[in-house]
Amino acid sequence: MADLGLTPEQKKFYDDHGYILVKGVFSRAQAAQLRQAAHELSGRLQKREDVDATWATARTVDPAKKTQLLHCHDVQFQDARFGQMMLDPRLTSIAQAIIGPNVQLHHTKMFIKPPEKGSPFPMHQDYPYFPHDNNSMIAAIIHLDDAPVEKGCVRVYPGTHKLGPLHSDQPDHSFPPEQYSIEKATPCPAEAGDVLFFSYLTIHGSGLNVSSEARTTVLIQMRDPEDRPSIRAHESLGQGMMLAGINPTTLPATPWGESNPTGKSVMGETMGGAMGGAKTAEPTLAAK
Repeated sequence: MADLGLTPEQKKFYDDHGYILVKGVFSRAQAAQLRQAAHELSGRLQKREDVDATWATARTVDPAKKTQLLHCHDVQFQDARFGQMMLDPRLTSIAQAIIGPNVQLHHTKMFIKPPEKGSPFPMHQDYPYFPHDNNSMIAAIIHLDDAPVEKGCVRVYPGTHKLGPLHSDQPDHSFPPEQYSIEKATPCPAEAGDVLFFSYLTIHGSGLNVSSEARTTVLIQMRDPEDRPSIRAHESLGQGMMLAGINPTTLPATPWGESNPTGKSVMGETMGGAMGGAKTAEPTLAAK
């Protein structure tokens, strides 16, 4: 089990490279329970809808392969075990070491890369999908089973968070492989219970799962509650929940979609901590 927070050496590594893999945040037994919850949830979803989230650009890796990426947003509303995971101090204390004392939820996603056909992800920054003024946004990828290279583990370009937001001509905001290829990126193989933290400015992606086992992860995007969204985008159920600390911008809570006493949308204040007045963009899907 990892100690709470980060050591000074770990924090320096994160500051220098824009990511850090923290080993054993959750036990293998806990990860196995969450893995079971994820696969049971995916099974329920597939009975009623298409849950494939493969990017069109990922299909170009090998058009002959019918790759898949099974996903679900807002998993904490589907199984209580995911809500408990999000609030676990072993997780949130690390987020606090990176963001600061106050850590607010932006959104969650579950991803399952099926065996032998788990879709890759082209290299990209998360910034363009939900940009924020102060760039406090980080991702935490909780590994619910082992993720070696052959399973399509996450790969990063260390230090690219220092480049700031980068422009891409692709509709999905990915970078062309001749500029940032998956193969040349640094792999981050992980074991069940490990958590990979990285800045939403860090260029990252993941390879194809060619193994005989699924790769199962849950992604949590988190921010400082005082960091204003630059545009209204990727708004999701549960956005604005405090995972650690307090929300200094708190307004009276109102039901979803209704107005608060200021006349601004609940998504504009209580859900986002200051979205009011921001430009609106169509929601987009960032995946790993």
